[in-house]
Amino acid sequence: MQITTTFRHMEPSEALKSYAEEKLERVKKYIDDPIVVQVFLTVEKIRHMAEVTITAKGITIKAAEETNDMYASIDAVSDKIERQLRRFKERIKAHKPAPDARERQVQKAIVQAQGIEEGTQAPVIIKTKSFTMKPMSVEEAVMQMELLHKDFLVYTESSTETINVVYRRKDGNYGLISPENP
Repeated sequence: MQITTTFRHMEPSEALKSYAEEKLERVKKYIDDPIVVQVFLTVEKIRHMAEVTITAKGITIKAAEETNDMYASIDAVSDKIERQLRRFKERIKAHKPAPDARERQVQKAIVQAQGIEEGTQAPVIIKTKSFTMKPMSVEEAVMQMELLHKDFLVYTESSTETINVVYRRKDGNYGLISPENP
């Protein structure tokens, strides 16, 4: 497990770093290697914030907590991550991914907008984000969307290999957009 700790607006502390690493070692029992963990510890006046992002085998899980004490924030965020992973593992037990699941890599590019004047040009794409698309079922896509705390997710359907979109509706339910075959 590879853990990267970043300190924002505070002095780096080996004690805090080792405490965070010790707390996050517990997540190993829920997911297999390789695991990349990013920990951000931030202090703003009296708010002590801990934010953790875990990436492992096609899933990304994020959590953040803030309290008046950095150690309490680390405890709370590690508990939140552990709960999310436990829930993820319980859901994934019933579903097995397609045996020939192949990942597609989308290229990353950032386009710089040059000289955009108000009202004279059509909108310009300023940033393009890329990600690895693992073929998954609708249930897996909804679960991944919940873990990422996003309102929508673009994914490849494992059975049909078409690109679909799952999104959260205002009423709390989910919607699915899939292409029609002519």
